[in-house]
Amino acid sequence: MNERLNELRRLMDERHMDAYLIPTSDFHESEYVGEYFKCRKFITGFTGSAGTAVVTRDDAGLWTDGRYFVQAARELEGSGFRLQKMDEEGVPTVEEYLADVLPEGGVLGFDGRVVNSRLGEAMAEALEEKHVTFSCEEDLVGAIWADRPPMSDRPVWILEETYAGKPAKDKIAELRRGMKEARATVHVLTTLDDIVWLLNIRGDDIPFNPVVLSYVVVTERELYLFINEKTLDGQVRDYLQKLGVTVKPYNDIYAFVKALRRERVLMESSCVNYAIKNSLDSSNKIVDRMNPTVMAKAVKNPVEIENERRAHIKDGVAMTKFIFWLKKNIGVTDMTEISVSDYLEELRRQQEGNLGLSFNTISAYGENAAMCHYAATPESNKTLKPEGLYLIDSGGQYYEGTTDITRTVALGPVTDEEREHFTLVAMSMLRLGHAKFLYGCRGLSLDYIARQPMWERGLNYNHGTGHGVGYLLNVHERPNGIRYKMVPERMDSAVIEEGMICSDEPGIYIEGSHGIRTENLIVCRKAEKNEYGQFMEFEYLTFVPIDLDALDVSLMEKRDIQYLNEYHRQVYEKISPYLTREEQEWLKEATREVAQV
Repeated sequence: MNERLNELRRLMDERHMDAYLIPTSDFHESEYVGEYFKCRKFITGFTGSAGTAVVTRDDAGLWTDGRYFVQAARELEGSGFRLQKMDEEGVPTVEEYLADVLPEGGVLGFDGRVVNSRLGEAMAEALEEKHVTFSCEEDLVGAIWADRPPMSDRPVWILEETYAGKPAKDKIAELRRGMKEARATVHVLTTLDDIVWLLNIRGDDIPFNPVVLSYVVVTERELYLFINEKTLDGQVRDYLQKLGVTVKPYNDIYAFVKALRRERVLMESSCVNYAIKNSLDSSNKIVDRMNPTVMAKAVKNPVEIENERRAHIKDGVAMTKFIFWLKKNIGVTDMTEISVSDYLEELRRQQEGNLGLSFNTISAYGENAAMCHYAATPESNKTLKPEGLYLIDSGGQYYEGTTDITRTVALGPVTDEEREHFTLVAMSMLRLGHAKFLYGCRGLSLDYIARQPMWERGLNYNHGTGHGVGYLLNVHERPNGIRYKMVPERMDSAVIEEGMICSDEPGIYIEGSHGIRTENLIVCRKAEKNEYGQFMEFEYLTFVPIDLDALDVSLMEKRDIQYLNEYHRQVYEKISPYLTREEQEWLKEATREVAQV
């Protein structure tokens, strides 16, 4: 890592750059990126999915959020990078740091294709007083990455209407109506999940996210798709042609945008890269607002919701079989974090319509589970023992939808503290799942329902309680989310609408000891409407038992026990028909009714 850092600084000196910024991003502001785009990982050694590196001539820092503090501290050792804990007291933002360290008239370098326009503009404003200029035409990390993997070019395939629930032509027509409302004549769409949703296509260009590297430009009459044409077979080409799509080479987007004149261009600055926005001629008027596809995609249609119910039954069967196997074989069969994770993936792939995982599985035993987004490696891979707690956060992609679930399992005796924390997390998850609220609430209004049992005891977890989930798409999907404080860059504080799917995943993490998280997916639906307005509620999509072996019923209120028993009755009813007799008997005991102490 130090050699790479020195080589980067050499290139910076040649170009008279005082600092170089390396975000975690591709050309489309994707949360997860393909191997070609992992420049930040290459230069720092940090493997988490979120973080921004800044290199100066005599300093280097890595900014990441609370999910990764423990992991980043370990992985950055000896790399030459200092960990900057975002949102912690005394820690500057990236912009504040640059404003402090850059000299008067200095030069900040970055690849304009991997920095979003809003961040670029925020940096320009923060550095204006120092008259800092940008050098954003070169990918310096790519210049020193000798064995860089090629950009993905996996085949594109069509998602049939049986699964999508709505034809692409209708989605395109709705998008044009959204453009008309915004008085836009051109829409530049660069977010990959929005593009594939709009066209009812899918691909395999980012691990776990079935998206396609592409750009779309929509006018009142035309729709242009910028894509590697090698990814399109004859069937897909015919399908796109019937939709009225004109296919152009992937990299032609910059020349196309540069040629626009006197248009009202709808584009979302927080998602469109700096290079694209800077390519626009000044005669154009930019309409900066959220892509019309975002809300349309987040509100699942009835076909998608019914398909999601089916996907979660399949996923629940795989997860239940896994927990049964884990409980039966712990201490009998050799198990490690990696080997049991592989076994769960095998069980998922046995389910009809499974297309793989929806994210990299978090398989964490003991103190490893205290890292929210821990990823087991051959070096960290712990052996599971018949004691303590094991956490698994995983999900699958199915033709019927995307799943995401976390369960924490007692592998044997647990401490009183572990039992208390496990119970509080279960209570938190169940209370949020049973929330009833008036229409108009956002996740900011609902988060306290989950955190109350912990905050009352002076406990907390350093991540959001819930995120939106896509349909056979990204496991993290805006604009809906559940968190107690506004984080504007996450863009996940929308009003919770009927048909939106969220995760419900409180947790407790004790560094060096244990980590606990229990997660279900929930879909919002209408409850009663009366003189006070429209009430809303959630429906569980996830049906997998919560481990009673780790529960302390004495901590639970009457309603918590009622919620748990009600949930477990549904788990047994929905999952048991797909199990063997031995598994059914185990599940019956695992979902037995509990009584208040």
